[in-house]
Amino acid sequence: MRLPYLLAVAFIFLVSAGLSLLAASYSVTKVEEASEFVVRRALDLKGHDWAEVESDGLRVILTGTAADEAARFSALTAAGTEVDTSRVIDEMEVAPTTQLAPPKFSAEILRNDSGISVIGLVPLSQDREALMERLHRLDGDNVSDLLETADYPKPKGWDEALTYAIEALVRLPRAKISASPGLVKITAIADSQQEKERLEQELTRAAPPSLRIGLSITAPRPVITPFTLRYIVDAEGGHFDACSAPDQDSRNAIIATAEAAGLTGPYTCTIGLGVPSPRWSEAATLSIKALAQIGLGSVTMSDADITLVAEMGTNAATFDRVVGELENALPEVFALHAVLPEPETDEPTGPPEFSATRSPEGLVQMRGRLGDETLRDMVDSYARAAFGSEQVYTATRVVPDLPTDWAVRVLAGLEALSLLHNGALTVTPDDVMLIGVSHEPDTRARIAGLLSDKLGEAQEYTLSITYQKPPEPEDALPDPEQCEDRIAEVQTSSKIAFEPGSATVAADSRDTVNQIADILRECGPIRMEIQGHTDSQGREEMNQQLSQSRAQSILNELRGRRVPTASYTAVGYGETQPIADNGTEEGREENRRIEFRLIRPEPVANSETGLEALEQDTQPSEDAQTDSEETGAGDQ
Repeated sequence: MRLPYLLAVAFIFLVSAGLSLLAASYSVTKVEEASEFVVRRALDLKGHDWAEVESDGLRVILTGTAADEAARFSALTAAGTEVDTSRVIDEMEVAPTTQLAPPKFSAEILRNDSGISVIGLVPLSQDREALMERLHRLDGDNVSDLLETADYPKPKGWDEALTYAIEALVRLPRAKISASPGLVKITAIADSQQEKERLEQELTRAAPPSLRIGLSITAPRPVITPFTLRYIVDAEGGHFDACSAPDQDSRNAIIATAEAAGLTGPYTCTIGLGVPSPRWSEAATLSIKALAQIGLGSVTMSDADITLVAEMGTNAATFDRVVGELENALPEVFALHAVLPEPETDEPTGPPEFSATRSPEGLVQMRGRLGDETLRDMVDSYARAAFGSEQVYTATRVVPDLPTDWAVRVLAGLEALSLLHNGALTVTPDDVMLIGVSHEPDTRARIAGLLSDKLGEAQEYTLSITYQKPPEPEDALPDPEQCEDRIAEVQTSSKIAFEPGSATVAADSRDTVNQIADILRECGPIRMEIQGHTDSQGREEMNQQLSQSRAQSILNELRGRRVPTASYTAVGYGETQPIADNGTEEGREENRRIEFRLIRPEPVANSETGLEALEQDTQPSEDAQTDSEETGAGDQ
């Protein structure tokens, strides 16, 4: 009986153990399912659908790839709010960080009388010592290096932009240059309009063809001393010997009044600084109107002095009335001197008292009368200093009883003659007459201002000065615009054609290429883009490749004809720039073409740079006050 009892106990024990195991397994499964459910729900609510949840007993294992560390930490925090953090096992990964975009490299260079300053961000591989050495060669020790570096490779176009910026700085003593990859913007000041045009042409020619440039070169308004206006009305009509105005509105008012008074032919009126009164234009228009009422004669304004000279034979009553009205109408600061010449008598007049001639070769001959030996020596010395000691021949004689202002009139006339390329001067007691040719367009105005200042009030002088454009130097290069027009003219009569579907120049077009090569050799180094264009037949990608190949083929043809092509670039535009209708055969033929286009500078918008802002913050107060005064003077 005892054995069955033991078996029963053992059986009951085994059954209880099995039931316990089943209950434990069920409980564990329920705990795992509950933990996984609540953690999954918490992650979904936070938007972490990328995370995977797996339960292993009491452990909750998180897997998946987080976008960044912040997302990974947020997922851990969400899981820890539902189960004990000690049960959360982190097996999540973080996606590799994408490579940061390189910064925008740029360098701003400012050059003025104080030296050179450079600021910006440059690649770490940039040879700063070599850059600073080049800048020091330009301006000694007055170079401020404010550059920062970043450890990134040099972008395409960086080296050529910085090299061109330094080369441009050599030509520009006062400039702001901004260099960035593939682009250089230049803002500068020239001393004159002629220098402005020269700099623009030189800088445009010097730029590599792949580099975009922007030019903003200004020529400041000149200081006109004395501020002069001289308007003459004769039998042929009215004309200006000199014209000055403080601003565009005043210039327009003066020109409009002169046109109403019979202005004929071309004219120039210089806008400049140095106006003696803000009411200058009012006085000028009143004086010109008065001259128109008198009829023939001249009016000369030199600063605040006005000389009105009527033609001989003018009605005295009309002259007196007009002069009286003008005197009352003029602003207070202006002084009027009116001259009505006496009628000529039948008595014969003697020869010119003093004359001087200057030949186109520069030889000067002086004849006539001078008051004494001292004046003759003075005139001879002045002439040799002005024209060259080997160029002067003197045949003057000493005559007493000449006018007291004779020396002033002779020396003023010689100074005026020195401004001409060639001409003749005649000085009499009543007139200083100058006839000649000048290669400068503003010479008439300069001489009028000079004589008005030197001769003084109510003194008459006569100018007959012709402007002739100076001959071009034998080695001068043609204007790039003319080169572009000449090439277009050649292609108008005979365009460049290719073999069908290829980049091979057709045999009939080789003479056209030869003509273009001859023109480009004459033009020298100009920035030129050789453009290839196609019609719209075929696939766009194929047309793009064909146009590029044809443009490059023309570039190679020019190189084969010994044309320097370092400043040329070949670009294919495919079918993107049609000039005719691609729906007709004639239109498609026009669209299949090669064009030669100048690479022109881009306009530069005026904007304050970081370097200018830094200079304004660091500039001493005394310098700031000086700059403010100069700016105020320049805006007048």
